[in-house]
Amino acid sequence: MTLSVLVLNGPNLNMLGRREPEVYGGQTLADIEAACVQRAAPLGLSVEFRQSNSEGEMIDWIQQSRGNHAALIVNAGAYTHTSVALLDALLACQAPVIEVHLSNIFQRESFRHESYVSKAARGMICGFGGLSYELALEAAARMLGIEQQG
Repeated sequence: MTLSVLVLNGPNLNMLGRREPEVYGGQTLADIEAACVQRAAPLGLSVEFRQSNSEGEMIDWIQQSRGNHAALIVNAGAYTHTSVALLDALLACQAPVIEVHLSNIFQRESFRHESYVSKAARGMICGFGGLSYELALEAAARMLGIEQQG
């Protein structure tokens, strides 16, 4: 049985590969999605990958995930540091949440050190570029009790 993981990406992540590559790397969001799909299969997971610049749309997706996804991986972008509404939605979703960031947010501006998403997440993976997402998939598989298939 393959379990579904919802991977949510927040504002400006659609600009990866073009926006501040010295901070976020050269991979595009499509590159990261392809790597996640490839990594998920041997873990017994499927991935639904979404990106929005709209806080309300992200909240809708989190609410809709209830009963449809076994886990959520969330890179909320700047909403990480500002959105109590996202926090409330994540707390209500009932699936385990893993927070990811491409950069190490603790080596950046002080306002990035506070994360509302962390208050709902089982853990955070940051600073490994696109690999952060793949590591989050591995963590999700373990949290869900899935034995690696390959």
